[in-house]
Parts: sequence; structure tokens; C-alpha cells
Amino acid sequence: MQAQQTTVDPSEIAKFEAMAAEWWDENGKFKPLHMLNPCRLDYITMQIAGEFDRDLSAAAPFKGLRILDIGCGGGLLAEPMARLGAEVVGADAAERNIPVARIHAEQSGLEIDYRHTTAEAMAAAGEQFDVVLNMEVVEHVASPIDYLIACRQLLKPGGLHVCSTINRNPKSYMMAIIGAEHVMRWLPKGTHEWSKFITPDELFDLMRDAGLEPVDRKGFVFNPVTWSWKLSDRDLSVNYVTASLKPT
Repeated sequence: MQAQQTTVDPSEIAKFEAMAAEWWDENGKFKPLHMLNPCRLDYITMQIAGEFDRDLSAAAPFKGLRILDIGCGGGLLAEPMARLGAEVVGADAAERNIPVARIHAEQSGLEIDYRHTTAEAMAAAGEQFDVVLNMEVVEHVASPIDYLIACRQLLKPGGLHVCSTINRNPKSYMMAIIGAEHVMRWLPKGTHEWSKFITPDELFDLMRDAGLEPVDRKGFVFNPVTWSWKLSDRDLSVNYVTASLKPT
């Protein structure tokens, strides 16, 4: 099964192009991602360490692993992966994100291969990775199944795919759109389209159809009292994350 040539949605790319310069402003338009990032990193590092038998207390525990952060934005996930010793490629279809990410990596003393490209183009070129990080992207593409097929093609046999997105239900509409875009104004209005949100069961089915084997899913739950996020085994009602493997 091959992915279509591109699943890029130009209207979605335009949204993120307009916000590119604000990626590293913790109080800017990407404030929600900065708040969520520690929780995302906890899940990602635990999944990688478990799958590849790495000791997170060791120096450079991900050394020897090649990791792709697809939809890398300004590098909020790519930089921590590089600090953990991985060889990191950050790819984004929004061209303006790449110079922002490159400059910040240079300022941080990190070597990261940032590219203005798509998952489909990289898959067609025969790129292969131990891990593909696909965080908060699948709800923005034109064809989720073709996009996930490309992600599977980018993985080595036995490789790990980590994918997060937003559930589709009345609560997610109130929290992710009304709350984040209209009340808190964390994101510009129109950043998300509720109809593009994907339920956990739908995402697992899409992954299986794409040739991936789902192995885990957890919720990201926001606590308005402590103003922080935590992982949940049971509450996947709004934000959630999944892990899947490419069969050997």
C-alpha cells in the first residue's frame, strides 16, 4: 500500500506559516504546546526507552537511534530528542517554520537536520527511521490514511510511531475550540476544525489500515487548578496520544 503524492492541505499550512515566528515564545500563540510539552516528552521518552531498551538515566540514552519529527514546527520536540543523543530530522510542510527551528537549534548548540518537506516526499526518497514522531499533525492533513501510510513507510521494521491528536466529541469542541481559541485565546480562531478531529478508535483503525500495529494509547488531561497536564490511562476525551509499531 503506497501513500498518495501529498496529503498537505494548503489552508492548514497557511495557518501555521502565519504563526511561525512565535514558536519559542512561551506566552505566545503556541503557549498550549509549551504547557503540554513536558507531558508529551514523558510519554515519548518512555515509549522509546521501552521499545529500544534504553536507560533514560544514562548519558545520551537515544544514541544510535534515528528519529523523525514530522510537522516539527519550531523544534519543541526535535531539540529534546537531540539532547538525548538521537540523530534527529525535523520536517515541516510550512516553509517559514524551518529557519526559525534552525536558528534556535544553532543558538542551543544542537545539530538537527531540519527540512522543508513532507512525509510523502521523504517516504518516496526511501528515508528510514527508528522512530517517527507525529504529534498534533494528523488532524490537519487532507487524507489521514495516506498520511499514516507514509509514516509507516518511513519506519524501519520494528520501528515506533508515536501519534497524538484530538478526540471528536462535544467536550473536545468546548475545550479545544471554544476554550482554547475563543475564551483563552491561546490559538487564533480557526486553527482547528472539529470535523477533522479523530476518535481513538478511529485512529487505531486507520493505523491498522495503514499497516501499523497499535500498542498503546493514553490521554493528555489538563488540570485548571494546577495549570498543568498529566497522562491518563482512562481519560482520552480531548487530547490523547498513541503508540504503534511497524511489523517486522
